[in-house]
Amino acid sequence: MTPKNPTNPQRPSQATRPLLPTPYSLLPRLLDHRTIGIQYLLLALISVVIGTFLSLLMRIHLVWPAWPLPLPLPLPFHGPILPEDYLALVTIHGTIMLFFVLTTAPQAGFSNLILPAQIGATRMAFPILNAASFWLTAVALLTLLSSTFVPGGAAISGWTAYPPLSAVQSAGPGQGTGMDLWLASIALFAIASTSSSINTLTTIIRNRCEGMTWERLPLTVWGWFTAALLSILAFSVLLAAILLLFCDRHAHTSFFLPTGDAVNGIVHQGGDGSPLLWLHLFWFFGHPEVYIAILPGLGLTSMLLANFSHRRVFAYRTMITTTLLIGFLGILLWGHHMFVAGLNPFASSAFSISTMAIALPASAKVLSWLATIWRSKPQYTTPMLFSLGFVSLFITGGLTGPILAQPILDEYLHNTTFVVAHFHLIMAMAGIFGLYAATYYWFPLLTATRNHPGRLLSEPLGRLHFWLSLIGAYAVFLPMHLTGLMGEPRHYAQLTGIPGANGTLSPAGKLLAQTLPLNRFITYAAIFLATAQLIFLLNLFRSIRKGSFAASNPWRATTLEWHPAMNPFPPPSASDIPAITVHRSPCHYETTAFADSFLPQWTPNPAEPSMEDTANTKPE
Repeated sequence: MTPKNPTNPQRPSQATRPLLPTPYSLLPRLLDHRTIGIQYLLLALISVVIGTFLSLLMRIHLVWPAWPLPLPLPLPFHGPILPEDYLALVTIHGTIMLFFVLTTAPQAGFSNLILPAQIGATRMAFPILNAASFWLTAVALLTLLSSTFVPGGAAISGWTAYPPLSAVQSAGPGQGTGMDLWLASIALFAIASTSSSINTLTTIIRNRCEGMTWERLPLTVWGWFTAALLSILAFSVLLAAILLLFCDRHAHTSFFLPTGDAVNGIVHQGGDGSPLLWLHLFWFFGHPEVYIAILPGLGLTSMLLANFSHRRVFAYRTMITTTLLIGFLGILLWGHHMFVAGLNPFASSAFSISTMAIALPASAKVLSWLATIWRSKPQYTTPMLFSLGFVSLFITGGLTGPILAQPILDEYLHNTTFVVAHFHLIMAMAGIFGLYAATYYWFPLLTATRNHPGRLLSEPLGRLHFWLSLIGAYAVFLPMHLTGLMGEPRHYAQLTGIPGANGTLSPAGKLLAQTLPLNRFITYAAIFLATAQLIFLLNLFRSIRKGSFAASNPWRATTLEWHPAMNPFPPPSASDIPAITVHRSPCHYETTAFADSFLPQWTPNPAEPSMEDTANTKPE
């Protein structure tokens, strides 16, 4: 008989209750890669809501600068937004969207959810390190958001934090405690991202199942693999740069401060540093960060276009090569952000050539996508639509890349809204469309449990969400090219009322006043685009509870995450999962006059004998 607890006869004794009664106790679930992936995605969802709200405040202030914010909380920007408040909005918006959305969601969120299953593994290589990376990322986000409430306000140096202003605490509002918290937040994020990338690389290299050769890896895995390599290199350099900048601010070093430089009336004396050193270190991280955000989307787009077109990926090995080539070239062209910084002309030419060279593998990917869907009869599901939207935005945003790669043209366009439009189309909008495609496609796996199959997001709501988002994306960022060509600079808090001599309007004020009609249109379009995302949130929260149940392989996919044995929540020590063997590369589809068929990676070739038949066959 079970001994009774003397203090509570209805409850078993503490000595007889197991600490871990089932495999689904708290600790294993916290270390489960799917749980961590969902946590990353929830963190990214919270971040994108905050970042979008801040961007709307920026757009509204540009068009109506005297509009007071009707906020009930005593926030630093309560009431009319001051110029330093506007720069704080720019800084926090850019930092949240780049780090905590476009890096976190594709590279950490979906890779934790899908990567192990796609290579036939049951877990990530280092579960404890995996969980620690998430919680460190969460602490980094809280640290960043807390900078809004400290004396002096949040950092105002933008997400690039250029010295010498960022290296001197007395340079102005937001350069004190707020800047320190910004540096601490990015340092924590760099450590977390590097740790997560080490985990990703080790998982891909060591945990692949039998038959999963490098050439049979799905292109999504190649995207995660290449982005992880870039993350380790780029974030390590960024962490070193942040430590040096922190030393300049508090240890009186001079890594980025030149002797004789006067900041806010104070002349710096000491070592002869250079702000150009920060530019080199920061942009060595900054440009690979673009590909860290976009490479998973490139891989997923290739797989989804083939899946819903029922075609093999055209030139599969070439697509693997182009992924690696984009990653390699991505770390060689950071200097095109510095054409106006006084680089040696020969260095500018080298960076210009390498920038144009990266268009070759990118163009090869576009040609492969077009060849894959050419003369097919695709299924225009919501994931397919968002994949096609990704292709459209990737091409449109990429077309302006060669323009900015010319030093003579960049001298005029640098730091204008033309650059803002370029990188928002190719990284922000294309990256977000890739995340939407992944969410709609893998939602059955995201919502599946031990006892219930996964659910599907609503297709009618998904299609409406796609078309409104595509129209809104182009309506916001295409006109920004025009305002940039007109000379409108970035980071200006006000477009009208800039006084000149004798009470007249200054030339800058006249120039910016000419862009005001277009900026009004951009602001209305931004509000439209943000409102369209409420459809997705409605679809998401409704489908979690009331969505239609999905079949075991609703999209007729060929990759291993849809294998029947890859239960979303298997016990950590499950021994009843059969060994999985991969027999071919993904996306094997056959189209005949009678029907379409597909061969998943785990299905043996019908012409080949099974393992049992081979074992039972005796020589004559």
